[in-house]
Amino acid sequence: MGKDDVSKGFVFKITVIGDGAVGKTSLIKKYTQGSFQKNYIKTLGAQFSKYDEEINGDNCKLFFWDIAGQREFDFMRPTFYKGSKAAIIVFSHTDEESFNHIMDWHEDIKKYTGELPIVLFGNKTDLINENDLEDENVKQIIEKRNFLGYYRTSAKTGTGVYEAFQAIIKTLYNKYKED
Repeated sequence: MGKDDVSKGFVFKITVIGDGAVGKTSLIKKYTQGSFQKNYIKTLGAQFSKYDEEINGDNCKLFFWDIAGQREFDFMRPTFYKGSKAAIIVFSHTDEESFNHIMDWHEDIKKYTGELPIVLFGNKTDLINENDLEDENVKQIIEKRNFLGYYRTSAKTGTGVYEAFQAIIKTLYNKYKED
């Protein structure tokens, strides 16, 4: 196999945003390590996880930037957003405030990155009765904001996590593979 046979790789920075304590860090850990940590540890500023994934023989390097949701970190965010290829906005089904802030998060990142592919995760489905969920409001947001999709997730049980992350990763791969 010659040097030319080596397929090119892709590098994607995916920024994960949303209110504090909605499960951003736990979702990333579940996807990249398969683990779940019960105790809540506040993210200070931002942290990133690197994950390698192969799609159709191409190596994709994924950098998940996990941005702290607390207001005291507002001033740092513009710096962390730079270079993002996509974003995941997370809200918690146990925290209505976090749902009400989806638009704010979208406006915030859009201000510094322009339009990005965005997927919405509704996390902590293990703590509620999913049959009680009304997705009408969510559908309206997705259509109005032109998000790629919405996934119900549980970082604890893993429900929906793989599919949700795959949605954004495959979208990026297909978008940049064309270039």
